[in-house]
Amino acid sequence: MLAPERHELILRSLRRHGRLRVGELVAELGVSAITVRRDLAELDGAGLLRRVHGGAIGTSPTGQNTAGDRLTIGIIVPSASTYYTDVIRGAEATAARYGARLVLGVSGYDADTELERIEKVLGVGVAGLLISTAYGDRDGHLLGTRLDDIDVPVVLMERAFGFPDVAREYDHVRTDHAYGAMLALRHLAQLGHRRIAVSMQPTVTAYWLRRGLEEAVSTLGIDIYVSELELPQTGDDPASLAQLDAFLIECEAFRSRAVLVHSDEHAARLMERAMERGLRIPEDLAVVAYNDVTAALAVVPLTAICPPKFALGETACDLLLRKLQSTPGPVQHLSLLPTLNLRSSCGAQKVNSAHGLRAVQG
Repeated sequence: MLAPERHELILRSLRRHGRLRVGELVAELGVSAITVRRDLAELDGAGLLRRVHGGAIGTSPTGQNTAGDRLTIGIIVPSASTYYTDVIRGAEATAARYGARLVLGVSGYDADTELERIEKVLGVGVAGLLISTAYGDRDGHLLGTRLDDIDVPVVLMERAFGFPDVAREYDHVRTDHAYGAMLALRHLAQLGHRRIAVSMQPTVTAYWLRRGLEEAVSTLGIDIYVSELELPQTGDDPASLAQLDAFLIECEAFRSRAVLVHSDEHAARLMERAMERGLRIPEDLAVVAYNDVTAALAVVPLTAICPPKFALGETACDLLLRKLQSTPGPVQHLSLLPTLNLRSSCGAQKVNSAHGLRAVQG
């Protein structure tokens, strides 16, 4: 088959699918991968398509997206609710500004399901992929080749994998949760608390929160107690109440009148139980939550650390789309700082803007 014939078939296939992979073209055209890549390079030089890692995507001669060759971006997240709702919305807002669209896959924090979702999203012809894997940073050794096998540009969200867990470096945008933990404890220390109890659920975020706790102890000169109990989010059954009571007993034994609780639901439930036991919030127990998804809706509005969820989705999608629309630059590792939203549960009387604090309506 002559080159002009191959070029026509490639462009016809591109119009049909919106995105092409080198491996698929090798099978369809019956030529080598080297030949396919050379054809794509020639068509890219002529402005008839845009080469990307592993294949090609469509473009108009002017370089602007049209309705027929709209860029499609895949986004894989562990959950489409609570924390990741705003991440998705942020990515969607950026995609819309670029004239692109998102295709969503949800893994449910299950590694096998995640692989299936990746394959399905790639199968619709996405030009690039935003992904927050089911694995956390401390579990990078379990990744295998799932990232390295993806043949389109990838930007990680809330994950920061590197060598030797992956074969190449990836762009990532993540929240500096260690800073978030430090910010919460610094605020409580400024309120006069020197002994602070902490409850963290066994989540991906906990890995970074523990780093922040370690730094806080060394820099703030405070004592912290990290409970091994897993607090319930909801429920008034005896087992749930016993867990809440056990943590409150731990706080009393540690002589702590302040707690940092991850996440909002657990903090709200703990606060309710403390009040049922006769404790006043915040006079007897100051509470700071982590995540700030539902913290403002608690019986006593919760002061909370707020990760920049919407901005994270915006930034990750913008990074990916800029790479797709221009010559790829250096790999970027971006960290976004969370803020502290002051409400009633901590007992603060003033706002200290110099320390990243923000007063909000409770």
